[in-house]
Amino acid sequence: MTDAAARFAPGTFRPDPRPATRAAMLAAQTRMELILLLRNGEQLLLTMFIPITLLIGLTLLPLSGSLGSHHRVDRIVPAVMMLAIMSTGFTGQAIAVGFDRRYGALKRLGATALPRWGIVGGKCAAVLIVVVLQSVLLGLIGVALGWRPSITGLLFGAVVIALGTATFTALGLLLGGTLKAEIVLALANILWFVLLGVGSLVVTADNMPTAVTVVARLIPSGALAQALDSALHTSVDWYGLVVLVVWGAGAGCLATRWFRFD
Repeated sequence: MTDAAARFAPGTFRPDPRPATRAAMLAAQTRMELILLLRNGEQLLLTMFIPITLLIGLTLLPLSGSLGSHHRVDRIVPAVMMLAIMSTGFTGQAIAVGFDRRYGALKRLGATALPRWGIVGGKCAAVLIVVVLQSVLLGLIGVALGWRPSITGLLFGAVVIALGTATFTALGLLLGGTLKAEIVLALANILWFVLLGVGSLVVTADNMPTAVTVVARLIPSGALAQALDSALHTSVDWYGLVVLVVWGAGAGCLATRWFRFD
């Protein structure tokens, strides 16, 4: 008996190829997408610096109108969190995916054994992790500025944030995975301003006509802003939650079906 045969049991080095499990593929894709997100300085500017600046500025600057009350931070925090979710999940993802397709990065990824649902799921999971970090940071800054949410409100808010993140990420993947990069860049930025205006209007404007309120809350940003504001005040906005589910489910199905790698 040779030394190698005595040291290793028979079959130790026998090849045992097998496909990776779904969980392993999703975890690997999520890790890669998370690293790319955290390394992108432009996206960090959009997802971190702008929301933090707005939160501090709108809270501390002497403003009049509906934001001029003593507890205006309670109204500003949900609106800024909505902006952070929308920036990370929709605008950032749409632009990144659009240019990844243009430069051929996704085409190479599509040649692997990773299915389309794995790409969509990995991007959604990575965005959710970044949004969690955003929410914690914005929440801590809000507390420093006088925001005092209840534990129940935070739990309700976490559920709404997860749902809103999934919805906007699906919308971003649908936009970035179907149109040319130049069109995605222009359209994503235009829609960012439109969605921001609708969401801010729902949270900060008082005494709006009922018809305007209903239409605004049919838009994902308006639905998320109102649902998050209600959740942080320990109530459930079922109308907004249903709107988010419908938008998210529809965009997710279309993104999975029509997502293109080139």
